[in-house]
Amino acid sequence: MAFAWPVNLPTLLPACQRCSRAVAIPFAVVPFALVSALLLGACSPPGDDKSFYPLEEGRSWTYRVTKNLDEAEEADIDAVTFTMKGAQELAGGKAARRHSSHGHDYWLKSDNTGIYRVASRNPLEENVKADDLPRFVLKQPFAVGTQWQASTLAYVLKRRNMFPGDVRYTQRPLMMVYVIAALGESVETPAGKFDGCIKVVGEAKIKVFVDATVNWQDIPLFTSEWYCPGVGLARLERVENSPSRLMRGGNLTLELVSMK
Repeated sequence: MAFAWPVNLPTLLPACQRCSRAVAIPFAVVPFALVSALLLGACSPPGDDKSFYPLEEGRSWTYRVTKNLDEAEEADIDAVTFTMKGAQELAGGKAARRHSSHGHDYWLKSDNTGIYRVASRNPLEENVKADDLPRFVLKQPFAVGTQWQASTLAYVLKRRNMFPGDVRYTQRPLMMVYVIAALGESVETPAGKFDGCIKVVGEAKIKVFVDATVNWQDIPLFTSEWYCPGVGLARLERVENSPSRLMRGGNLTLELVSMK
């Protein structure tokens, strides 16, 4: 995930004002194990909850995910829902389980260091896999300039005339540096407008073989994420530009459609 904050927050919009718009979501084939790794009804979030990443049991978020690949005639569009399933006892203590509609599970904790993942499980795994180190989603202090690192992959870059074409299948995970870039931001989503949000930006470089002339080259990967009080992740943008005609780049966007 790429996505962080004590600040003076503006008054939250009434819950059902924030969720007043309905959106029809067309479906296409998009690899949403990736969305879950990046990575979110009814209008009933707790009125006093100002958490930037709520972990309460029963909360859920549905996102529209749009992937635009260079030279593609149309975008791939899909949807994914994340639901909080309650706290579970793990080897390191209790953690909140976050389940995606694509079958992935994540266990998270929140304390005075921030919000971080401690374990995960994909649909093909029977057992929970503990993280070697906490993987921060949002790190304290919630102030401009706070930095942390987390692993990522290239989710968009694709080689032409090769199989597998997706760069993520042939590259090891790399570290992305995240930083809190701004406080008090406003963001528009299909679910409504949210104020008092924190903007987090991330940057990483992946070394790939481009072509016989350039050989190996570092390609930058950029992420921007907005976390809003009482909402959590409202929007995510990923940009992966291609440096070569032998490779396709593009962008991926995650937008909040509804929550409860």
